[in-house]
Amino acid sequence: MPLFYLRRLTGSRRTEIANRHLARYLAFIAGATNAGGLLAVGQYTSHMSGIVSAMADNLAIGRVPLALAGLGAALSFLTGAILTTLMVRWARLYRLESEYALPLLIEAVLLVVFGIRGRVFSGGHVLDVVMLLCFTMGLQNAIITKISDAVIRTTHLTGMVTDIGIALGRVISTVFRRDAEVVSPAELAKLRLLTSLIGLFFIGGLTGALGFRHVGFLFTLPLAAALLLLAAMPVFDDVMRYRRVA
Repeated sequence: MPLFYLRRLTGSRRTEIANRHLARYLAFIAGATNAGGLLAVGQYTSHMSGIVSAMADNLAIGRVPLALAGLGAALSFLTGAILTTLMVRWARLYRLESEYALPLLIEAVLLVVFGIRGRVFSGGHVLDVVMLLCFTMGLQNAIITKISDAVIRTTHLTGMVTDIGIALGRVISTVFRRDAEVVSPAELAKLRLLTSLIGLFFIGGLTGALGFRHVGFLFTLPLAAALLLLAAMPVFDDVMRYRRVA
């Protein structure tokens, strides 16, 4: 990738094109990581609706330890989102270029930890794996949510599928009713974006499932390398500016 493209992709000065491209990359990585979590511990780690529902079910039938484990997973996701927000606000305070790159850097490190230590975790520390991956997914989801002003999310699909359904309903209405409101080009562009995000999440999930099946936990290393590549230029720019000032 050209350096100027990487700088624009995760830098502080945002464009609509950069937001969409970054969202697509992160949707793929989220799908692959989510599939890895399922194969590693038998549980999806970005699906908070399922986790909270399982908490209620386990509590209702008296499985309190499992309910508490679900609570730990949900709080880990929440903590990841909080950390991203704190890092972004801190970077803005000091006018850093890497305000969105720093959370990706942390996510890459966590994926490396999971890849290298995965077998140790899964041996008898399943909850550790779940909480680590939930934290990672919360970290990532908050990045694109803040960038897009809560329009786009990359780790869960319910909202995106709903938005696609609404947009398709408007398109169908326009086709069959002459007096219907015309669908704007911006809405059609959003429909294409959301469809591509779901497709890339699926492709990422398929890639992750095959990768974890044939390579094992070390399959997270290429995912971490991709995140490092995405985050590299803004972090490099900040380091070079700090050296000049120093």
